[in-house]
Amino acid sequence: MTATSPYSLVGRRALVGGSTQGIGRAIAIAFAEAGATVDLIARNDQGLEKVLRELPTPNGQAHGMLLADFSDWRTVDRVAQAHVAKVGAVHILVNNTGGPPAGLAIEARPEDYINAMSMHIACFQALTQACFPGMRAASYGRIINVTSTSVFTPIKGLGVSNTVRAAVGNWTKTLAAELGRFGITVNNIMPGFTKTARLDALFKGKASRAGTTIDEVEADAIATIPAARLGAPEEIAAVAAFLASPAASYVNGVNLPVDGGRLAAQ
Repeated sequence: MTATSPYSLVGRRALVGGSTQGIGRAIAIAFAEAGATVDLIARNDQGLEKVLRELPTPNGQAHGMLLADFSDWRTVDRVAQAHVAKVGAVHILVNNTGGPPAGLAIEARPEDYINAMSMHIACFQALTQACFPGMRAASYGRIINVTSTSVFTPIKGLGVSNTVRAAVGNWTKTLAAELGRFGITVNNIMPGFTKTARLDALFKGKASRAGTTIDEVEADAIATIPAARLGAPEEIAAVAAFLASPAASYVNGVNLPVDGGRLAAQ
């Protein structure tokens, strides 16, 4: 991809959360392929090192990694601020981290909600505030939040997750309205059932509770998807790469389903 392509990320620096596996890893790879210099951030140092070695370097980029646990927003804030002070502007931020454990909303403890809001809203806010000055100075910023279709329609058995995902959806729209005049877009990708380790764990838990098999749970899920299959992390990453690019400069404040048509069929 040439630097003049509207889809090129050459000359841009990206910070990608939750990038040791699944959707985050796929997004990091897609950004690197498009020419961005990518910094990974997650809590697993071995996982970070593995993905760092996998990132392509078509333009000789020097990719990097940051170690931070999203269970502590203060650590995330400190690490992000130090990173920006060292490398300069971060033009693209992907806010992405693991979802809260499954369970009914009524059975969740108050601290479960507090912890989930800290991992998502507080950590995402810290990362965004660290990156915002550089984006504003460059008149170019892309903030992409990875959440879930539960922003629109709650998913049974994911009470805490449904709540915090909806909060991120409104946070996205609020920031989009505030930051658009600086050349910064803020958008929310809502993956549907995507083949990741988290989905495998959710299906396994649901099968155990229902006394059925994982294959049966998966088949039931696929039956709700017009595309008649699970998504792949790379398909989510392709959408993120578009939203990160100059081509998406007029896409702002959207909650974008990438779900094979599941929401449309409900």
